[in-house]
Amino acid sequence: MMSQCLSIGTAFHKDLLKDTLGQELKALKNKGLDVRMEETPVGGLTFLACCISGGEQVEPVFKHQIAGVITDLIVSKWQDKLLQDIIRNNYYYFDDEEKSTIYDYARKKLNHNAKKQEKNRLWILRRLTEYLSFNSDLVIDGFVRFRLKEYVNDLYDVADQAVDDFLSEREYNEFIQLLRYFVEIQEPRADLVNVVLRPDGVFQLYDEKGGLINSDYLKDFMVDLAESEINYEDLLISALITISPKKITVHQGNGGFPAGTLETICKVFSGRVDRCPGCTLCRRQ
Repeated sequence: MMSQCLSIGTAFHKDLLKDTLGQELKALKNKGLDVRMEETPVGGLTFLACCISGGEQVEPVFKHQIAGVITDLIVSKWQDKLLQDIIRNNYYYFDDEEKSTIYDYARKKLNHNAKKQEKNRLWILRRLTEYLSFNSDLVIDGFVRFRLKEYVNDLYDVADQAVDDFLSEREYNEFIQLLRYFVEIQEPRADLVNVVLRPDGVFQLYDEKGGLINSDYLKDFMVDLAESEINYEDLLISALITISPKKITVHQGNGGFPAGTLETICKVFSGRVDRCPGCTLCRRQ
């Protein structure tokens, strides 16, 4: 009876790797195969020798199953460590809290792209299966860094995108703080402003009596709009800051009110914004 052994080395997640491989070997043992696993520490690495006896036809299945276990661990565990290492080494000028936030952005990007994750998993599985078909020794950490360079480069790209998102979010928050400062130091020019979005995408402002606001201090904004690339949402925020009302009621109507614009209004005019559940102004949309 032929015996097949694979030696899997790792510097990280030793216990998790041991438990997962042990479960896989146990499943094979329940099928009547002779299996065993031995642990050997070598320097900073731990090697797990996984052996199976049961005939030549067992070998390809055995290697494929071991490759599947390692693939799942790479995607679920090594991937996180690689991201952390990339962010720590490439973006050392951010403090620890900022790096942690960037890492969270990167994780969300990966988690929100299930199709890409599955593509990566299948690619890694194929590379591992090919490698184990010609080799009986594997050090996971070295394999990831030197034989999965395309995968690692993708993680570098994800980290770069996460940094861009982080910087954009920080700039946005700083901008919001500046706008809130303008609102706080300004005397209110109205008790209430109703914000309505017309079907053509243009915002209109109404006073507390339902009358259209079209006073002199808004005319300059209309001129700016005609002479520049400012969009209607920017115009709306600028107009509201100019009026600086004590209260703002947003009429969402048919639900077409842009979520990003509504979020900005709520942040800039914190505590002053109400959302109308439905009224005649809403129906004007």
